[in-house]
Amino acid sequence: MNRDADLASGEREKRQESVPELVKDLTRDISELVRQEIELARVEMTEKGKQAGLGVGMFGGAAVLGMAVVGGSMATVIILLDLMMPLWLASLVTTVLYAAAAAILALRGRDELKETGAPIPERTKQSVKEDIQWAKTRAQSKDR
Repeated sequence: MNRDADLASGEREKRQESVPELVKDLTRDISELVRQEIELARVEMTEKGKQAGLGVGMFGGAAVLGMAVVGGSMATVIILLDLMMPLWLASLVTTVLYAAAAAILALRGRDELKETGAPIPERTKQSVKEDIQWAKTRAQSKDR
C-alpha cells in the first residue's frame, strides 16, 4: 500500500515538472531502455551462440563417422554389384547413386535453411516494440 502511495506522489510530482524537465527525464529513460535492450540482445545472442557451437561440434563428429559408414557401404554395394557386372560398371553405378542421394539431401537442406530465416533475437525484438509503445504512451500522457 505504501508503494502505491509513493507511486501516486511521484506521478503528482511529474505533473508539476516543466516540459524541458519532462523531456530530459524521457530522454534519460529512453537511453536507459536502449542500453538495457542492447544488453538483452547481447545475452540472448551469446546463449544462442553457445548452443549453436555445441550443436555444430556434435554435427562435425557425426559427419566424420558418417563418412566412414558411407565408405564402407559404398564398398559393400560395389562388391555386390561386381557379382553381376564388371567392376568398373559396378563402381560407376554406385557412384551415380550416391551422387544422386547427396544432391537430394543438399537441395532439401538448402530449403530448410531458407525457412529458418535470419538469426534475430526474438525476445529483444518484442521487448523493443513494447518499449516503443511505452515511450509513445508516456509522451502522450505528458502532453496532457
